[in-house]
Amino acid sequence: MSDIYNSLPVGRVKGPGPTSHSFSFVAFARPQALKVGEFVVCPVELAGVEQPLLARVVQSLPLRLLPHTFLSAPTLLPADIAAVIGYAGQGNQTLEVVAEIIGYFDLDMNDFINPRILPPAGQLVRLASDALLTHLLNHFPPGQVGAATVGSLLSRSQEAVPLVLDVAALASTHLAIIASTGAGKSYLASVLIEEMLGPHNRAAIMLIDPHGEYGSLAKLPAHPQMQTEAYQPQVTIHKPGQLKIRLGSLSLTDLQYLLPNLSERMEYVLGQAYRQVSRRQRQQWTLADLRQAIQEIGEPTAGQKGTSYRETARAVLWRLNAVLADSLLFDDTASLHLNQLIRPGQCTILQLNEVSQRQQQVLVATLLRQLFQARLQTSRQQVSSHSPLYLPYPVFVLIEEAHHFAPANGEAISGGILKQILGEGRKFGVGVGLISQRPGKLDADVLSQCNTQCLLRIVNPNDQAKVRESVESVGQDFLRELPALSKGQAIIAGAAVNTPVLCRVRRRHTPHIAEDISAPQVWRNYQENS
Repeated sequence: MSDIYNSLPVGRVKGPGPTSHSFSFVAFARPQALKVGEFVVCPVELAGVEQPLLARVVQSLPLRLLPHTFLSAPTLLPADIAAVIGYAGQGNQTLEVVAEIIGYFDLDMNDFINPRILPPAGQLVRLASDALLTHLLNHFPPGQVGAATVGSLLSRSQEAVPLVLDVAALASTHLAIIASTGAGKSYLASVLIEEMLGPHNRAAIMLIDPHGEYGSLAKLPAHPQMQTEAYQPQVTIHKPGQLKIRLGSLSLTDLQYLLPNLSERMEYVLGQAYRQVSRRQRQQWTLADLRQAIQEIGEPTAGQKGTSYRETARAVLWRLNAVLADSLLFDDTASLHLNQLIRPGQCTILQLNEVSQRQQQVLVATLLRQLFQARLQTSRQQVSSHSPLYLPYPVFVLIEEAHHFAPANGEAISGGILKQILGEGRKFGVGVGLISQRPGKLDADVLSQCNTQCLLRIVNPNDQAKVRESVESVGQDFLRELPALSKGQAIIAGAAVNTPVLCRVRRRHTPHIAEDISAPQVWRNYQENS
C-alpha cells in the first residue's frame, strides 16, 4: 500500500458532512473523477499513528456555477461569454463533495474500522488508487482458492479494479441475487457458477432451473480457462424423467400439497392410508401400496361398522392417479445417491420447465431435506460411506425464481426447509443462493438471512421497499441507485466483500441464452419459411 499518497489529489476537506459518519470537501478535480460511488482516501491520526481513511462519494453539490444569463443565449457558448467579461477560470464549476466514511483497514481484524473522527479541515483528499482498492475491497486476490472474480469496480475503467467475492462466505452465509426482468440476474449467476467451478475452487453445485435458462453452461468444461492438466469441470443437466424421487421418501405433507383442495374427509383417508404404508414398508412403499391402503379404508370388511368412506376413497384415488400415475418426477423404486448427483467440480442443473409448479416445489423440498439430513448425519459420523446419505463435502444450491419456492404468503411446501437451511445450514455445510425478480413476493425472513446480496436494476417501488426492509448491509445512498443501474451493473454487499461496491459484471465464458424472444423476427422467419 505504498502508493496511498501518490494518487491523484481531488480536493481539500471542508468540514463535517450531513451525517455523523461523513465529511465534505471542496473538489478541484474534474467532476467526472468524482462520480457517485467513487472512493477517496485521506489521512487521520489515531494514537499518534497516521491511518489512511477510506471514504465513498455519495453526493456532489454546486458551490459556484456560471450565472444563468450565460446559459440563455442559444447561439453563444457560455465559455465565450465568460471570456469576454473576464469571468473565465476553473472556479466557475466548483463542487462540494460529500463522502461517507468507510474507515481504515485493520489487518488483525481483517475488516474496516470506523475511527469515529473526521479528517481535519484543509486536509488533502486523494483518489484511492486502483492497487489500494484491489487490496481493500476484496477478501482475496483474483485466482486464489476461495476467490470468485465476478467483475470490476464500476467507477473505474474496465478491469482496473477486479471485484472478488469470497466463495467460503457465499457457501456458509448464503446469497441473494435480486433484479428486475432483463437486468442480468441469470447472467451474473452464470458468471458466479463459472468462477466456483474454476480450477482454484472446484465447487459442488446444484442449480434449480425452472425455465431451462442455464443449458448453455454445458459448454463450460470445454473452455480453456476452466481446465488444467489435472482438472476439468463437469456440468450435467437432468430433465424431468432423468432424475426421479422415490415416492416412499415423501412426507404426508408433501402428498397433501401435491393433491390440492382436499376436503377434511379426503385428508383423513389419505392420512390413514399413509400411516398404514409407512408402518408396514417404512420408506419402501409404492404407489400400488398406497392405493391398496386407500381402497381398504373405503371398502371395510363385511360386518364392520362405522362411517363409510367409499366415495371419499374413490375421490382420493382419482386425484392420486391423476398426479402420480405417470409422473416424470416420482417413482416407486428410484434410488438417489446424493454423492453421485452432486460432487466437487460438478454443477448439476435440474431443468424443471416441463412439470407443474407444485411438483417443482415438492421436488426441491425433498432434495433440500435429503441434502440437509445427509450433511448433518455425515458431519456427525452417523452414516457409512456406503449410505445414500453419505455426503463428505459442503454443497451449494442455487435456486432460480426463488419467490416460487419461498413465497411471502408461506404457501409453498419448500419454504419451511429453506428457512431451516438458511438458519442452520452454515453449521453443516449447506449453502443456498436465491435468485429472484420479485423480492416483494419473497419471504422476508428468507431474504434477510442471505448475508451477501447482489442487487441489479430494480424499478418496482414495492420491490425496492422490500429490499430496503430486508437487506441491512446496503446503505441508502446505494439503494437510491437501484432504478438507475444499467444491464450488467450490480450493487454487491455483505459477507463476501469488505464493503458495498458498484460492480460491472464481467463477460461470461459461455454463451447467454436467457434472452427475450424477438416476436417480429420469429413472425418474419415463420412467414418466409411457410
